[in-house]
Amino acid sequence: MVGTGPVDAEAYIDFQCPFCKQFELWAGPTLDRLLAEQVISYIRHPMNFLDAASTTAYSTRAAAASAAASDAGKFHEYAQTLFEYQPPEGGPGLTDGQLVELGQRVGITDPEFAETIRRGTYLPWPSFVTERATARGVAGTPSVFVRGIPVAARPDIIVAAVKRVLA
Repeated sequence: MVGTGPVDAEAYIDFQCPFCKQFELWAGPTLDRLLAEQVISYIRHPMNFLDAASTTAYSTRAAAASAAASDAGKFHEYAQTLFEYQPPEGGPGLTDGQLVELGQRVGITDPEFAETIRRGTYLPWPSFVTERATARGVAGTPSVFVRGIPVAARPDIIVAAVKRVLA
């Protein structure tokens, strides 16, 4: 979670999902503005729906790396960077070394970040997130909720939903 605003905004995402990348690039500036205005708390739930679209379970590995970035206090920046450098579906995805390099790119300097990725510490976590999301009724990514209510993954719809909650 990032932000301290009174309204929870949640996004269920998969770092391999091209629609999630589109959402991140399109809605990211709006979400960043809402965060800066301290209107929302933003929670991303990294899932592994698209592991089969990679030869190396990239969705799981990227989500696990994002958990390691969270330990370093850089989840938000790292998630944005993972989408900027999203590999095409059907291939191996980024290597663990490349995932570490992206962390360094966003300012993660603690060597524990790289070790956490190499050890696979968080590899079980994305399956847990995916199971909980499926139980909640999430059937695809990106799926967005504002204060627990599903909304379209569009910046204008998210802003309108946040304004309704604050009214």
